[in-house]
Amino acid sequence: MTSEFPAQFACNYQCLLNRLKLHGMQPKTIALYSHGVRRAGEYFDYRIDDLTRLQLTDYFVHIVDSLSWSSLKHDLYGLKFYYAQVLNKPWPGADLVKPPKSHTLPDIITVPQAQQIFMATRVLSYRVFFFTLYSLGLRLGEGLRLQIGDIDADRMRVQVRNAKGNRDRFVPLPENTLQILRRFWQIHRNPALLFPDRKCGLKKARLATTPLDRGSIQTTLRQVTCDCGLKKELRHTACAIPMPPI
Repeated sequence: MTSEFPAQFACNYQCLLNRLKLHGMQPKTIALYSHGVRRAGEYFDYRIDDLTRLQLTDYFVHIVDSLSWSSLKHDLYGLKFYYAQVLNKPWPGADLVKPPKSHTLPDIITVPQAQQIFMATRVLSYRVFFFTLYSLGLRLGEGLRLQIGDIDADRMRVQVRNAKGNRDRFVPLPENTLQILRRFWQIHRNPALLFPDRKCGLKKARLATTPLDRGSIQTTLRQVTCDCGLKKELRHTACAIPMPPI
């Protein structure tokens, strides 16, 4: 990708990627910050090493008008990191941006709505994944990273590794979720992954070395919720949800 950029920007951009990784940033954060720097580079004809406060003012107004405050924040954080860690220069836009504070609460689907989604999901791997995500209150990435060894049936808990903030945590494991995961494992029998990739079919999932595809999961969930007439996302926990039989 860096070969598509002018030489100086390409060199600094690769340095940015390395520094982000060395700072322990999550892959999603690295993608957002680096995309913000690329977007700024394109806007300023890849000359972003000596931006002025006035230039940044015009740029951030453009971002808010054409994209969103969310995009502005990612571009802001990415550029500030770039100036501090790659250029070793003071940030020229100090105190320039103050995004509005948002206090909206996430949509939480009801137990009947969750059951409706599970019933409407025909692919077994996705159905069990959605159920597990909902019953344990996990984020998408946290569910994909689950491994067999993370399930502690003796203590009835699940270890969620590398969660938000690069921290591990434990969540309670409902009995019905444990039983469903056990039955599901009897089908795929992967020695490590709780939700192995199914590109070669469920019967060969025991050989998979990667988890289910994130994009396919998101596409399936959007389609199922649309088919059910729901607009809310699948999130948060409800421990006593009936699950269609495996």
